[in-house]
Amino acid sequence: MSKRKIYWTLQIVGWTVLIMYEFVLYTLEYGFDRTNLYSSIANILLGITLTHIYRLVIRRWNWSTLPLPRLALRVVVSVLFLGLIMTVVNLPLDRKILEENLMNQPFVFWNYYAGWCKNLLAWILSYTVYHYVEQNRLTDFEKIMLKTSMREAEAKVLRSQLNPHFTFNALNSIRALVYEDPSRAQISITQLSNILRNSLLADRRKTVDLQEELKTVVDYLELEKVRYEERLQYTIESNPQAVYWQVPPMMLQTLVENGIKHGVSKLMGGGFLEVKSDIEDDILIIQIRNTGTLNSIPGNLENMDSGGVGLKNTAERLSILYGKDASFRIFQEKEGVVCSEVRIPTLSDQMQLLQVD
Repeated sequence: MSKRKIYWTLQIVGWTVLIMYEFVLYTLEYGFDRTNLYSSIANILLGITLTHIYRLVIRRWNWSTLPLPRLALRVVVSVLFLGLIMTVVNLPLDRKILEENLMNQPFVFWNYYAGWCKNLLAWILSYTVYHYVEQNRLTDFEKIMLKTSMREAEAKVLRSQLNPHFTFNALNSIRALVYEDPSRAQISITQLSNILRNSLLADRRKTVDLQEELKTVVDYLELEKVRYEERLQYTIESNPQAVYWQVPPMMLQTLVENGIKHGVSKLMGGGFLEVKSDIEDDILIIQIRNTGTLNSIPGNLENMDSGGVGLKNTAERLSILYGKDASFRIFQEKEGVVCSEVRIPTLSDQMQLLQVD
């Protein structure tokens, strides 16, 4: 049954039961009176009309969004006003039916007024509380959806960023290979194409399999080896159980690029880069080690505001997708070796919500 049908059912049944209960008591004590029956039916219609008008008012001016003190004041005023209308309408009618009894009551008006206010208070308070709770529930839901949309927009921006300098350098390297090693140039073009395609797709996907992300890293490193040749040595190790773990797209490529840019490329003799992934206690641990010194990396976690957009993006993306369940840190593991470590849990509730387009 819809909310509208429930509302009208409660309206009609509620007022009918209330008014007819009093009519039955009158009939048992004084006998059946056709005029009193008509008066009871009129009261049912009047009660439904007045409380429905109240419903239209509270919805039209959004009383349920008001602070509780201001809402309570409006409820009290509404009860007093509607109770006054019911009393003014009923008192003349009842004087004709129960004239002798009413004449003996010194405070008949106030007794009537208090009785109708009590009945109206029960209805108005019930509806107001329901509408107030419902409105707050909808407001909370809208806030969650808005926050989710904002986080999704932020995530799309962060996922879509690819260092333009890498693309420029890769094209220059491929141009040099066209004459020196055409077959290698063809392979490099395919590798660059794969990276660019994954970068574009990253805007549409929240996560990818780790094995897909590692393929992108291999393509990236192979293109970098065209530039650095023997100055760059790399290894990639992965736990077979971790290859289907969901990770943010292009995240590893960003960290690998950071390691080469601020580590290997700064040394005359080059250096190494190692990517290792494993699972511990249902947590995927990815470690990227590279030759370098932490103090030479702008934007490391100890000085995040000084630069290093890639590192900022990594931390923000993990926060958006996993909240506090994920972590990212970069530290000097030993002299001459910097380690970037990412810890990613299984699919969280927050992430499942983000995956609903």
